[in-house]
Amino acid sequence: MTGVGALPAVLATLEALVGCDTQNPPRAPGAGGVFAFVDGALPPGFARERVDLGDGCVWLYAWRGTPSVCFNVHLDTVPAAPGWRGDPLGLVLEAERAVGLGACDIKGAAACLLTAVARVPGDVGLLFTSDEEAGSSRCIRSFLDRKLCPARVVVAEPTSCRAVLEHRGIATATGSFRGIGGHASSSRALVDSALHEAVRWAARALAFAAEAEARRYRSLSGIRFNLGVLAGGQKANMIAAEAELRFGGRPLPDQDPRTLLGELGALAPDPARVVWTPAFVAPPLPHPAPGTLDRALAFAADLGLEPAEPVDFWTEAALFSAAGHDALVYGPGDIAQAHTAGEWVSLADLVQAEAAYERWVSGGA
Repeated sequence: MTGVGALPAVLATLEALVGCDTQNPPRAPGAGGVFAFVDGALPPGFARERVDLGDGCVWLYAWRGTPSVCFNVHLDTVPAAPGWRGDPLGLVLEAERAVGLGACDIKGAAACLLTAVARVPGDVGLLFTSDEEAGSSRCIRSFLDRKLCPARVVVAEPTSCRAVLEHRGIATATGSFRGIGGHASSSRALVDSALHEAVRWAARALAFAAEAEARRYRSLSGIRFNLGVLAGGQKANMIAAEAELRFGGRPLPDQDPRTLLGELGALAPDPARVVWTPAFVAPPLPHPAPGTLDRALAFAADLGLEPAEPVDFWTEAALFSAAGHDALVYGPGDIAQAHTAGEWVSLADLVQAEAAYERWVSGGA
């Protein structure tokens, strides 16, 4: 029953999912659209609970029987990147790949799961969310608060069909820098400009990140630091009175994200001239509590999977792990294709993932 024979159904489902515009922002799935399609694609026998948190944050939990595993996919995508040829919302088959916005991240996995549960019986839970790309994870946090989740969770982000049990945490923040405005002809511009102060901090932070490359965690190194947005000032001949800098860091799995934010904030040349506002801060996978990784290893073994090396990207599996669930990440597609123009997932990965999902659903893993 499994394998290539399921591919036409997977592709038909993926085409419909890609055709639903779920770009985030604006994150506005509405009452119809993708959730209406998912609801209609579920076979008979599924119970459902749907919660709308507002601001486009919607989650749908569908379950059959008494599941021991929940499979989680987010249905939102990033906006289409510049450089797309053709319609990003129209699935295109090219050689051995399927091209479309979200095909890799992660509507391909959603198509595989919907196909698998329609083809085989078995107790299973499916959680669909719409706000993962927003960087707030309100849907997952709300779902966990409802105590509906089984003990074990597979988050179906793209891992090239490998079992990822460890990944980095994430920490983002905004620094609001203050200066003293005035005419740029004054020598005090070097010191008083808020933009100059932000750049001085940025130089220190970049040096800190470069030095952090010496620290390793298995195959990973460093903190994956990125300056995202720097804004401020009005004109080249005016000293900037205000500046804002947004940045993100991804610490190693054995580092605390909030500790990293504190270390970076402490690099400010003059702490009195900056206010730090944390944004999205989330733990690594697995949660550092004793025994958490051992339970995840046992979960992977029960699914017949060998653990892969830790990865640089963050997933909401970390939130499930922090809540006490055994969690791993497994899905079709390569993260290198996520968020790119011409995003694609290989047909071979879709076949492999769908077959694995069928096996786990029918086996009651």
